[in-house]
Amino acid sequence: MGMSKSYGCFGYPLSIFFIVVNEFCERFSYYGMRALLILYFRRFIGWDDNLSTAIYHTFVALCYLTPILGALIADSWLGKFKTIVSLSIVYTIGQAVTAVSSINDLTDYNKDGTPDNLSVHVALSMIGLALIALGTGGIKPCVSAFGGDQFEEGQEKQRNRFFSIFYLAINAGSLISTIVTPMLRVHECGIYSQKACYPLAFGVPAALMAVSLIVFVIGSGMYKKFQPQGNVMGKVVKCIGFALKNRFRHRSKQFPKREHWLDWAKEKYDERLISQIKMVTKVMFLYIPLPMFWALFDQQGSRWTLQATAMSGKIGLLEVQPDQMQTVNAILIVIMVPIMDAVVYPLIAKCGFNFTSLKRMTVGMFLASMAFVMAAIVQLEIDKTLPVFPKQNEVQIKVLNIGNGAMNVSFPGTVVTVSQMSQSDGFMTFDVDKLTSINISSTGSPVIPVTYNFEQGHRHTLLVWAPNNYRVVKDGLNQKPEKGENGIRFINSLNESLNITMGDKVYVNVTSHNASEYQFFSLGTKNITISSTQQISQNCTKVLQSSNLEFGSAYTYVIGTQSTGCPELHMFEDISPNTVNMALQIPQYFLITCGEVVFSVTGLEFSYSQAPSNMKSVLQAGWLLTVAVGNIIVLIVAGAGQFSEQWAEYILFAALLLVVCVIFAIMARFYTYVNPAEIEAQFDDDEKKNLEKMNVYSTVTPVSQTQM
Repeated sequence: MGMSKSYGCFGYPLSIFFIVVNEFCERFSYYGMRALLILYFRRFIGWDDNLSTAIYHTFVALCYLTPILGALIADSWLGKFKTIVSLSIVYTIGQAVTAVSSINDLTDYNKDGTPDNLSVHVALSMIGLALIALGTGGIKPCVSAFGGDQFEEGQEKQRNRFFSIFYLAINAGSLISTIVTPMLRVHECGIYSQKACYPLAFGVPAALMAVSLIVFVIGSGMYKKFQPQGNVMGKVVKCIGFALKNRFRHRSKQFPKREHWLDWAKEKYDERLISQIKMVTKVMFLYIPLPMFWALFDQQGSRWTLQATAMSGKIGLLEVQPDQMQTVNAILIVIMVPIMDAVVYPLIAKCGFNFTSLKRMTVGMFLASMAFVMAAIVQLEIDKTLPVFPKQNEVQIKVLNIGNGAMNVSFPGTVVTVSQMSQSDGFMTFDVDKLTSINISSTGSPVIPVTYNFEQGHRHTLLVWAPNNYRVVKDGLNQKPEKGENGIRFINSLNESLNITMGDKVYVNVTSHNASEYQFFSLGTKNITISSTQQISQNCTKVLQSSNLEFGSAYTYVIGTQSTGCPELHMFEDISPNTVNMALQIPQYFLITCGEVVFSVTGLEFSYSQAPSNMKSVLQAGWLLTVAVGNIIVLIVAGAGQFSEQWAEYILFAALLLVVCVIFAIMARFYTYVNPAEIEAQFDDDEKKNLEKMNVYSTVTPVSQTQM
């Protein structure tokens, strides 16, 4: 064992400082890169939402599957220290390659600002991400366990506190990077053409990863480093396999039962290994229910962010974007971990309640389950405000009069009167079969029937502008605009074609008495410029203003003429803006964060404390594996259960976790805590005694099976 001098600082080994800083930089690097990834796939490489999401989730799952590899390398070959260093180098290279893959000038041979050979960028970014997944996953089980190794016997209190500080470093890193990297992306840079600056936004995490590596290596002289213990994971698997085979062979009544199923490995493996594996399997058994927690926890990035898109982001003076709500989790963690450590746990202890690790984890699961009940309640509030869209066998129609006289439109069972430049009161819903006839009439002119093949399950607008002039437009919006954006379309009531520019988007060639498609805009007011072939008189104001757009609305702007002959805008609401405030999500974030603090921090520390010294990394890898499985559960449940109602899916998840929570509580009741160090010491003593005995009879030394 390479022991070195132990430097102290507030009762903590000084080496801990380097490990915490290393973790902070590494997490900053990882989350900074991950925050950009989905946008990079969408906007730079140009994949659609589904492919981007699938690749993104696959990458995240990989990052949590590779820890097994890391634990193997650390235990059987390089030891934790060298594993962390060598895989950090791989990781830094991966970050650098990803940054290079986002330089559009790399293949921009004709200098027009778009890469000419996308496959080069795709290949580079996939290689980069593969290296990152190997790096971040590989060092994960080692870093926290390596930190735990720095403490002496009898420093349990400091060691538990270390796991909390470690967790804080993780979240501080992720919090700062999720705020900073999107800011870097917005910058424009480039050699030939100015584009969103992905190379800078990916480059900063890469630089931080290099810093992380350097800091870690500087502390090298102070660490306690243990020699690798041989391929522990291999031994564990072989020993369990042998025990099961042996048990199966001797399954008849004449063989006496053994106390524990692992005792069937005694013929081939020594007692110490068997007792160590017993500790590990006991903990691994407890891990079985845990993925369900992560399945809920990881939906903050997907489902909850989508929920936020149907809400209004005006919180006081702030205007919050849907994807910024996730930072609430990181902010709360940075506040909650110290409060739990310094206030809540001591108070509970004062009340004489023994709040053991497993009890904490049970409470954590319960809180996460309640968070999803809250999410469902919020969802029901949102659903009340959502517009009703037509079902499969229905059609929705509204009438919009863009002419200069009043019109009557008769539908089966109802007649609508629409005066000039106005629309009927909202959409009317009809069964496709019952929509037999629609007639337009106005005073002093014949009745005109409307002939149009209405598409089922869609909204339509009936434009009328003269007794015998009408046009039916299919709206094409059958959901709220995504990401909290606002859909805007223009209707041209003039007698000539128009080009319309709004903000940074152009509506090309909107023909007379016709509607454009919807285009989508973020918050705020936008400038609208109208240009036509036949000159609109020079004295007219060129630039008109849109109304102040909020979140998730849709409007139709009709372009009409004032008495002066200049164009003017008439605004009609198609879908009302979101009214439920995003602040309503704070309670569910608060609950899931409290759950995370008592579940995740405790789980890390519990895994460490219950593992024999040579199997710390194995258990850390097992713990991370539960996260990977949790992600996979989300993909399965979301794929299999096609819920018509989002709140029902939230309730299903909450109920599943509640059931799992009860099962876990029962399992925890039967768990007895162990002190691996004491058990190891016991074996050391026995070995000493045996050696002394053997020295007495040293004339003939029998060679036991285990020593060979």
